[in-house]
Amino acid sequence: MKNRLFVTELFTSLQGESSLVGLPTTFIRLSGCNLRCSWCDSQYTFPKGTAYTIDELIEKVKEAKTNYVCVTGGEPLLQDGVYELMRKLAEAGYTVSCETNGSLPIGNIDSRVRIILDIKCPGSGQAEKNMMGNLEILRPHDEVKFVIANEADYKFAKGVVQKFKLANVLLSPAWGLLEAQTLADWIVQDRIPARLNLQLHKMLWGQKPGV
Repeated sequence: MKNRLFVTELFTSLQGESSLVGLPTTFIRLSGCNLRCSWCDSQYTFPKGTAYTIDELIEKVKEAKTNYVCVTGGEPLLQDGVYELMRKLAEAGYTVSCETNGSLPIGNIDSRVRIILDIKCPGSGQAEKNMMGNLEILRPHDEVKFVIANEADYKFAKGVVQKFKLANVLLSPAWGLLEAQTLADWIVQDRIPARLNLQLHKMLWGQKPGV
C-alpha cells in the first residue's frame, strides 16, 4: 500500500555513518530486506513491523525536532510508499538521506534526497545482487558505501571505485571482522579517494537497535 509503510523502529540519535556523521538525526527504519548479508546487523528488521501512514510518519519527524532524517532498513525501497515519504520530507525542508542496499533501482528517488548506496563486496555473500547501473546515475551529493570484511573485499571495492571513477566513497570495516586501523592503512597506502567510515553509534552505544 503506497499510503502506508511498515516500520521496525523510529528514533532520534546521532548519525553514525556517512558525511553527515555526528549530526542529530531522526531515523525511520523500514521493515523487510531482500538480501541476507553474512555480516548483517539488522536482522531484527526482517519481520513486518508497525504500519504507519505517511502523514503519521511526518508528524513523528516534526515531534522529533531534528533537521536531518535518515530513511533506512532493512531495505527501504522495497516499500512503494517510501518515495512519497521522502519527497514530502524534502518538501518540508528536511535534509533527507536514504540508505539502500544497492540491489534495487534508485532512479525514482527524489533529487533532493542524499542516496547512501551500498555496494556489496564478496565477503557479504550478496555481491551478485548489486545493480551496478545505479552507479552511473548518482548525483553529486550521493555517496557510495562498501562494507569491508577482508582484503579481498577491499580490492573489490578499490576496483569498483576506479572503474566508475566514484566520488564520495565510504569504506567501512565490517564490525568485528576487520580492524579499522588495517583498513585505514590500506586506504593511505593506495591513496584511494575514500573516507574511512566508522560506525560511531556502535562505538558510543554498542551493537543494539534503537540508538
